[in-house]
Amino acid sequence: MVLAMSFADEWLDPQLAPVLVAVIVLAVIGTTALFVVGLVAYSRRRTTRYSLITVVLGVLVVRSVTGLGTVLGLVPMTVHHLVEHGFDFLIAVLVLYAVYRSGPTTETDSRAPDE
Repeated sequence: MVLAMSFADEWLDPQLAPVLVAVIVLAVIGTTALFVVGLVAYSRRRTTRYSLITVVLGVLVVRSVTGLGTVLGLVPMTVHHLVEHGFDFLIAVLVLYAVYRSGPTTETDSRAPDE
């Protein structure tokens, strides 16, 4: 007789679960701290570059919380994949846009790079 295993039983080794939870909790704490620092930096500078960086840091917080919710069984794996991989793409787009906006548009452009 073959016993059916749930998907959670297949992907999460019980011996590694505490390590995984600890790493994700540290990621949530770390990304939240970075997000707060980003908010402070944005409140001081109020430029497009700082707002984009702050949004990216906020997305990283949501991404980390989603991972924790998945490990704890609160977020289904399908939602986990949609959110996490969708946010990977969003983060890449926002970072590349911030980089694109930080450089001059022409050699004679005298605008400040942060504006």
